[in-house]
Amino acid sequence: MILENLKIFSQNVHKNNFIIETILESHSNFDIIFIQKPSWSFMHSIPCHDNNEGSPLREIVNHPNWLTFSRDLVLMNDHPRVAIFINTRLSPLCFYLQKDIINHRDIFLSFFFNNSVIFWIMNVYSDSSHSAIKYFKDTEVNLNNLLIMTRDFNIYDSLWDPSYNFHSSISNDLFIITDSFDLNLSVPINQVPTRYSDNANDSNSVIDLIFLQNNSLGIISYSIHPDWRLTLDHVPLTVTIPISKEHIPTHKRTLIRNSVEEREFIKEVITSFTKIDASNISNILELEEIILVWVNIVDCSWMKHSKFVNITKCSKSWWNDKCNQDLVIYRSSKNIESWKTFRKTVKQSKREFFDLKILEIANKKRGP
Repeated sequence: MILENLKIFSQNVHKNNFIIETILESHSNFDIIFIQKPSWSFMHSIPCHDNNEGSPLREIVNHPNWLTFSRDLVLMNDHPRVAIFINTRLSPLCFYLQKDIINHRDIFLSFFFNNSVIFWIMNVYSDSSHSAIKYFKDTEVNLNNLLIMTRDFNIYDSLWDPSYNFHSSISNDLFIITDSFDLNLSVPINQVPTRYSDNANDSNSVIDLIFLQNNSLGIISYSIHPDWRLTLDHVPLTVTIPISKEHIPTHKRTLIRNSVEEREFIKEVITSFTKIDASNISNILELEEIILVWVNIVDCSWMKHSKFVNITKCSKSWWNDKCNQDLVIYRSSKNIESWKTFRKTVKQSKREFFDLKILEIANKKRGP
């Protein structure tokens, strides 16, 4: 597979795990998902020297087909408020969390390799006190090749919201920060609000933004999706960013564990190794020659017994066509009853899927 761009999805989920699960299942066509305000749920207790009942372990939602990136939860009242999910098909790009440059619970900085060049992506949640903006002002950060900085900045300004009549001084600080990263404010394809108020007396607003690398402006705009926001006040933003062409492997050689081929491979390698006389090695050159012989033996045997398999998703999903259908129905109707039906369908699909998995494991453990 040739990768030529990154499809990015971004949304503030307001600590709603059900929404995160829905996004991960229904938007698997995206490469990267930026999440703001994820929920940190209790998983189980872990042994602790000063608590007989153990210390609670809290994590955000995980999914077998997505790589989850977030800062560690250090303090119970200091939950990280940003996270990133990377589609597993992008694993060869080697995404990494970078904490030694920026270490703040509301800013997530990650880098990846594209044709051996490092590029950066940044997910930001700046609360009503503008904590992330203030952190940037007080911290010297030098970055090259930052592709994108998004999303919830909580700044009301006429520069990006036509319904707002005033300019905020915080916006000036934000532009100084983005200029230092060589970023410019991107313009949406559809100029609509990004946050919808639940109060009829308050107007909708634009407080979610995307800043893109300077050399990409003019060819990239992002989309705002009010019909995708489900029950949340913030709507999803999506953008496609071009990158240098990168070949992503779609198949690999493998040996199935405990298979006949695996046993033959091990037997052949051991037999070949025992026939090599390594008792008279007297210098480094002779050692290197012996090692090369061993390497060739393993390579030849591997090519002989292994076979190509397609690289697929890590797991079959509980998400099915009925989930998709009910989600589409809710998006078109925005009816509370449709939402309840969708949640009921998801619950039933999960139960049927995992009940079947449990039965398969139980039958397998029982033996032939």
